[in-house]
Amino acid sequence: MAPRRTVQLSLKKPTSIVCVVGVETYVDVHSDVPKGAENFGVSGSSGVEIFMVYDPARVTEPTGKALWPLSASVDVVVSVDTASKDLNDLKVKVSYFGQREGSALGHSVLYLTGVDISLDVDTRRTGKVTRSRGDKKTWRWGPEGYGAVLLVNCDRDNVKFQGVDLASSQLTSLDDLQDMSPMVLTCDGPDKLFDSHKLVLNVPSSDSKRVGVFCARGGNSLSDYKQVLGPQHLSYKVERQPGEQKIDFYVEGLTFPDTDFSGLVSLSASLVDTETLPEVPLFTDTVAFRMAPWIMTPNTRPPLELYVCSVVDPHGPNEKFLQDLSGLVLKANCKLIVCPWVENRNDRWIQDEMEFGYIEAPHKSFPVVFDSPRNRGLRDFPYKRVLGPDFGYVTREIPFSGPSGLDSFGNLDVSPPVTVNGKEYPLGRILIGSSLLKSGGRRMAKVVRNFLQAQQVQAPVELYSDWLSVGHVDEFLSFVPTSDQKGFRLLLASPSACLKLFQEKKEEGYGEAAQFDGLKHQEKRSINEMLADRSLKSDSVYAQKCIDRNREVLKRELGLTEQDIIDIPQLFSLSDSYAEAFFPDMVNMVVLGKHLGIPKPFGPIINGRCCLEEKVRSLLEPLGLHCTFIDDYLSYHQLLGEIHCGTNVRRKPFPFKWWHMVP
Repeated sequence: MAPRRTVQLSLKKPTSIVCVVGVETYVDVHSDVPKGAENFGVSGSSGVEIFMVYDPARVTEPTGKALWPLSASVDVVVSVDTASKDLNDLKVKVSYFGQREGSALGHSVLYLTGVDISLDVDTRRTGKVTRSRGDKKTWRWGPEGYGAVLLVNCDRDNVKFQGVDLASSQLTSLDDLQDMSPMVLTCDGPDKLFDSHKLVLNVPSSDSKRVGVFCARGGNSLSDYKQVLGPQHLSYKVERQPGEQKIDFYVEGLTFPDTDFSGLVSLSASLVDTETLPEVPLFTDTVAFRMAPWIMTPNTRPPLELYVCSVVDPHGPNEKFLQDLSGLVLKANCKLIVCPWVENRNDRWIQDEMEFGYIEAPHKSFPVVFDSPRNRGLRDFPYKRVLGPDFGYVTREIPFSGPSGLDSFGNLDVSPPVTVNGKEYPLGRILIGSSLLKSGGRRMAKVVRNFLQAQQVQAPVELYSDWLSVGHVDEFLSFVPTSDQKGFRLLLASPSACLKLFQEKKEEGYGEAAQFDGLKHQEKRSINEMLADRSLKSDSVYAQKCIDRNREVLKRELGLTEQDIIDIPQLFSLSDSYAEAFFPDMVNMVVLGKHLGIPKPFGPIINGRCCLEEKVRSLLEPLGLHCTFIDDYLSYHQLLGEIHCGTNVRRKPFPFKWWHMVP
């Protein structure tokens, strides 16, 4: 709103002002008064509200025909409640009187022209623009919060256009308007007023590269919409047509929150008097937006699409693996999308290449793929094949050194919603693998960590994953949905649980049952041999210590108890001081609702059944989950990855609205 405005009256001639609807103007009744005047009275025409500002301790409000004293500090404030039809069609009259009753000693006249100027957006977060006279320049979080939301316009609504929509200053599709937030400028008043006044939209220089504004003039042609504010345009003189009372605009976000951008932007509209030099804004209305954050979805959200690569390796194509996944997808009632060899260039690690999330405003939501900086065979797939109408794209490149293995998105996960020491995380918390900070090991690139932190709504937690050869968090943890009050369980790979299981089977007389039974290309290892292998045992003990370190961090940062954690049997062996899964890593599974695609461990066969599979079933199936064990040994495990590494799932967004939380 405009700062306090005061108009000075004259006894010699009428004064004329422009008054914005709902904006108070102070009237100076003290500077020019008749000689001998001690009191005054004020009257006004219909449509003008007049009220007095005074100190009740010093002044008694007059009753009847009594007048206000000039000697006391009494201010006169006027406002108009509607736009004028003509110039100067509203009037305020101030009459001055002496000490004794009698005729007025003089009069001052103030003519007002009412103009209705307001810049409005969806401050109430209903999906529609409503008129607001409240605080529009402030943005507040929480269920009682307010302030408009912008989507980063990062999809491609016109498939013939080569880039993302935000890269163009011209509208490429009318559908693109749905990705933008509406904004309405009210500009009601006499047409003649705008011969001497203009309306100007402004964006601060610091925000101009974050936001674009299109002016709408109706019609169904792309040429009816032009960008009037943005990186190249800091201000815009509004082209108001005669009789026009409202002008529509559409606002797009251009950048996600990041280390140099809090996510807040503002726009303003000013009514400027062009007959004064320098030109003076009589009134400014400012609105604030917050850029919608990129939000990850955890395993507990229902699956929509499962992505997997078709590849060829020395052992042949992964056709059987794809068939097994196809059956699992059918059970889970979601869609299977196979990336062909020609597009993946034999890069099968589609989980490492990208992460699916979404952005949401009250009026619109769409998925956004986050393209990792790893840039291997699948590097073009997210941009060329995933980006499209209502499917956005974002990436972060590492500016100097190349990416490390920890920059792949198998090293990026997110928990289900949790409450930690009374603080709620209704969208969960992002989990990324790192080194022990003092060890100087591998760590996810700073540009990626900064981006994730800047989204604010899924406060990241760093875990220790650098003890692993590949170094990804999905090698030792996963989340599965449950129907109980908790809603999920954390699965952790557990060498201790595996050694305990094998010891039990030995004591039951099954010591000669062999790991890798049924695999042609792998030497069998009996339970007795594995338990006697000091190197394997010490390697697994080391791995358990590393996992236990993470266990404590996860319990603390996610507010978990031991009852929320399930230990999945798994052994590890060291290679060049880094750990690798000794047999297919069962925790590295794909979760499709209640259906789990778990790497087939090829454990010791006891009474015709794999004892490792039976153990996992006994842990998970009582929770209502369905375990399907899939052979990924040759195509994935031997290449240091498993099913989760070789798949990617797009899931339903959270029903919870991110703006209702308080970060």
